Amino acid sequence: MLPARPRILVVALRRLGDVLLTTPLIRSIRRAWPDATLDVLVFADTAGILESNPDIDRVVAMPPRPTLAQSLALAARLFKRYHLAVSTQSGDRPTFFALLAGRNHAGPVWPNERAKRWLLGRSVTAGEAVHRVEEMLRLADALGIARVAEVIAPSGVLAPSHAISGAYAVIHAAPMFRYKQWTRDGWRVLAEALEQRGLAVAATGGPADRAYLDEVWADAPNVRRLDGILRWPEIAALLAAARLYVGPDTSVTHLAAASGCPTVALYGPTDPRLWGPWPAHGLPIPWAAAGTIQHRRNVWLVQNPLACLPCQQEGCDRHLTSRAQCLDELTPRQVLAAVDQALGASQPDEGANGSARSAAR
Repeated sequence: MLPARPRILVVALRRLGDVLLTTPLIRSIRRAWPDATLDVLVFADTAGILESNPDIDRVVAMPPRPTLAQSLALAARLFKRYHLAVSTQSGDRPTFFALLAGRNHAGPVWPNERAKRWLLGRSVTAGEAVHRVEEMLRLADALGIARVAEVIAPSGVLAPSHAISGAYAVIHAAPMFRYKQWTRDGWRVLAEALEQRGLAVAATGGPADRAYLDEVWADAPNVRRLDGILRWPEIAALLAAARLYVGPDTSVTHLAAASGCPTVALYGPTDPRLWGPWPAHGLPIPWAAAGTIQHRRNVWLVQNPLACLPCQQEGCDRHLTSRAQCLDELTPRQVLAAVDQALGASQPDEGANGSARSAAR
């Protein structure tokens, strides 16, 4: 039993998209304990994805690679400060912080980790091949609280200097890793086709993506470059007002889906059953392993369904800078077919055609 105004910590020490997909659990906790003080422990370079989240009182940020002194200082700050600490991962470090910080604790545990299961007050089984959001909601089940299957985007306002007049599309061409990239020519054909459909085109990306995006958008004067200059709440505002978003398997694609923007997601090696975009207002039917175009609410997921898809590997060569044949051979024509479906959907929703296009395995 927790007190009337409990202090609760959620531990989410993963990448940006992973942290965003913990927000259904955070909202479930907030709804269950509206008077709680609710903090979230994340890496400093992911904290922005939770900015302005109305369910969170404080974001506690730690360096991605902390020194021993930094780790000890954080441990001292957190030690038994919370009535409940929930780890969203099965790893040793997040589990350690949950055990350290909470008088009660919960988290996912692999089947062979008996010690962790014994140490944690409540646990769920990790590695059961379910969507990341479903995994988070199973933690809500373990806590005995109602599920709220809603991904919460950061809220903000786009500065007037970055505003785009008229109807526009957003393209995010740069995933974190090479094996999730589509082709340079593909992005350029897409941008030209969107212009022909009467849409202005804005390009987003992080500061580290600048060299790659300079190559992609060379001699493309009609593409409005906003990469490297927007904070996460501004990106969310840009997406919320967009007529269309197109991007690969990356955190911005998850953000676009959560914002309600018609979203075309290009997926290669990643298994959408585990990591597919979570549409606004929930995922009514799980993603299939592979299909040409799958449609769920405001999201169209595009794949080049080779026999090996989805391999859930780091590309064909099994490293972060690897090529991915499935994406290298994905044609602009197929992507534009999904784009036209998204643009033609006045009220995007799951329908019979969306299910029929899915090629489940």
